[in-house]
Amino acid sequence: MDSAQLFTWEALSAMGGASLLTFFVVQYTKTLVDRLAPRLPTDLFAVLVAFAILTLAQLANGADGRDWRVYGLAFANAFLVAAAAGQISNKAIHPPGSGP
Repeated sequence: MDSAQLFTWEALSAMGGASLLTFFVVQYTKTLVDRLAPRLPTDLFAVLVAFAILTLAQLANGADGRDWRVYGLAFANAFLVAAAAGQISNKAIHPPGSGP
């Protein structure tokens, strides 16, 4: 493993790495997605992004792409990752001690 990498497939399989990347992807693409799919709520978009990240990370780590359980678990975990990414967003917008 190259220690110069900020993200690794193993890190993206974990809650912290997947949440952080989900936060970044949603923040950088939200304006475009709002124009293309104005009825798609940001929370649901974050779940879809998290699902894609978790699925790719599992497949990159050697999971069998023909096993439905990979996708089921990625889908379930996507909600947790999206919620954590939402908290990262809240802290970025309203850092602790920044006001009322």
